[in-house]
Amino acid sequence: MTVRDILKMGDPRLLRIAQPVPAESFDSDALHLLVSDLFDTMHAVNGAGLAAPQIGVDMQLVIFGSNDRNPRYPDRPLVPITVLCNPVITPLSADEEEDWEGCLSVPGLRGVVPRWSKIRYTGFDQYGDAIDRTVDGFHARVVQHECDHLIGKLYPMRVRDFTRFGFTEVLFPGIAASEDD
Repeated sequence: MTVRDILKMGDPRLLRIAQPVPAESFDSDALHLLVSDLFDTMHAVNGAGLAAPQIGVDMQLVIFGSNDRNPRYPDRPLVPITVLCNPVITPLSADEEEDWEGCLSVPGLRGVVPRWSKIRYTGFDQYGDAIDRTVDGFHARVVQHECDHLIGKLYPMRVRDFTRFGFTEVLFPGIAASEDD
């Protein structure tokens, strides 16, 4: 269990298309260790989620959720703790919601990003058990944000109005800089 370095925007590894988790890797010591490292890293920096590519691992694996309020998103509802391998996201309507996002790979900045309002996501947990959920709101936003990392997208690539993009300390002075890196 280790806190890993998080790659920052500009690192070309963040722009790659991640490889699927092979079936033989489910429920393996290596995958469990990677999941543990992802959670340790996410918790160390108050993340809402983390994708394997953010720590330099070229694998379709994301984690997200918490049992506690997140100081980076203090007013957001809790999202269940989830390990998601080989995800597929299906929008359930064309409706979008805009909201503020930040990213551990883009520290100190926030921007308004459009996301599908309601989605279905499927995939597998670290044991190879199927996951199939229909979600909306913040949960849907977190899943879409993390899964974007698997296709080489960072949230600034989705910002449509750069008048609503800037430094967290300016836009949200109540959030300490140490809670946004």
